[in-house]
Amino acid sequence: MPSLPHGRIPYNYSMSRISRLDKDQVDSECEKIYDTYLQERGNVPNMFRTVAHRPEIFRTMIAHFRAVMNSGTVSAKLKELVIVRTSQINRCEY
Repeated sequence: MPSLPHGRIPYNYSMSRISRLDKDQVDSECEKIYDTYLQERGNVPNMFRTVAHRPEIFRTMIAHFRAVMNSGTVSAKLKELVIVRTSQINRCEY
């Protein structure tokens, strides 16, 4: 794998990707989670669609994600901005 100084991967480097599952590709329990996100956000985040390959992990990840985003002293809006900015810095799609 080519790299730049400080171990960074070049922006145009193509990496293998894990597919993102659509609603019709997941089991009924995961489908309910998809429905909740579609209702709340209008989409299912790509990281969730990827983790859905492992339904048992996906279900617990959702619980963890909600605990992180919906508790603590930092607002959910600021947490979301930090997530988006981190993605931009790392040149990731979000």
